[in-house]
Amino acid sequence: MFTKVLIANRGEIAVRVARACRELGIATVAVHSTADRESSVVRLADEAVQIGPAPPGRSYLNAAAVLQAAEQTGADAIHPGYGFLSESADFAEACESLGITLIGPPASVMDKLGDKSSARALMTDVGIPLLPGSIEPLDHASARQLAGRIGFPVIIKASAGGGGRGMTVVEHGEHFDEAFHRTQAVAQALFGDGRVYVERYLPQTRHVEVQVLCDSYGNGVYLGERDCTVQRRHQKLIEESPAPELPTGLAERMGRAAVDGALAAGYVGAGTFEFLLAPDGNYYFMEVNCRIQVEHPVTEMVTGIDLVAAQLDIASGGVLGLSQADVVPTGCAIECRINAEDPAHGFAPAPGAITEFVPPGGPFVRVDTHVYPGYVVPASYDSLLAKLIVWAPHREGAIARMRCALDEFRMSGPQLRTTAAFLAEVLDHERFRSATHTTALVDEILMTSSSVGG
Repeated sequence: MFTKVLIANRGEIAVRVARACRELGIATVAVHSTADRESSVVRLADEAVQIGPAPPGRSYLNAAAVLQAAEQTGADAIHPGYGFLSESADFAEACESLGITLIGPPASVMDKLGDKSSARALMTDVGIPLLPGSIEPLDHASARQLAGRIGFPVIIKASAGGGGRGMTVVEHGEHFDEAFHRTQAVAQALFGDGRVYVERYLPQTRHVEVQVLCDSYGNGVYLGERDCTVQRRHQKLIEESPAPELPTGLAERMGRAAVDGALAAGYVGAGTFEFLLAPDGNYYFMEVNCRIQVEHPVTEMVTGIDLVAAQLDIASGGVLGLSQADVVPTGCAIECRINAEDPAHGFAPAPGAITEFVPPGGPFVRVDTHVYPGYVVPASYDSLLAKLIVWAPHREGAIARMRCALDEFRMSGPQLRTTAAFLAEVLDHERFRSATHTTALVDEILMTSSSVGG
């Protein structure tokens, strides 16, 4: 096992990694920007190194500064969390060249799966179904021709995209040209790569993903599935495991497909295969996330497996100590993301000082957070403040427990707004409770919502 791990991230995931390392007796190094001097992970870690000013490009995305901090402190491994450098093949390759273990898949695998086009090509070879569309990135003329052939609506996606960004839905052909060029420009600005591809868009779908764990010796398992259908702007708000009301046998088919795809790619560590589930019960591959997911706690709650500890063990050369028969999820877990956003104004960022924070409690209630009373939420980063996770023996009980937890949740400040009240509305919605909702649910609720954040 490693002796010292540098945590190349911030917020709740940095705290989560620090705690896992402490339980395993591993020393930790927190890197931070000037805006995060007073962050929780700085207080928890054994050492802390300031790596730059608030803008992410000059701190958390500054690979040279992160690597310098690792060498300076003698860290033998780096945990990148999610976002920032977590899926950068170049960063993974730089770590390898310096003899520092990046806790994640090898650079070659990250390069293969991190690019949506090459990932789609690999999944086609494995036999995993894809929506009609292009495998390779397309120029404007080819993309327009393909869109006309497969029929509108279509979605234009950045090949290097992720996190729900770099996507444009096109309902009608007359809007395609402008949307194509705009998506290219956004992809170039966000990811430094303007390549895009086109696929058929399904407006009424569910979003279901499968968690996999693979070691360096060709062993792999799936740890059940998560339903991530409740989203705004292609970004998740509520996740649950298991996915409710799936057709018989579908969860197992998706799980086996995910493991087949992971092993074919030579995957190592924790990863997630994302699928769209169409109204006719068919599923289609979307992408692979080569990192720990924001929503990993729901899988931990139903399986009893510490995914971050498993990442650390596998990255240090450990053999996966699980067979598929050993994975027996029980009960239901739900996660709500509490973001510093105002649902009444299009989920606009609404950061500010936190003057009151009282997390909920009770049996099987978990709060993953980095904030505290007096903390000032920076405007420079992702809006996630806390993840509220509950478990119960069945879905109805988990929904009831989450509603109680949201009612107890208190976080306020002069300018601060949160998604907590809106999430309660989602949980109360008949379509969510009956598991007949699709990715359009949030927009439907916003049409009549009385929530103003809070």
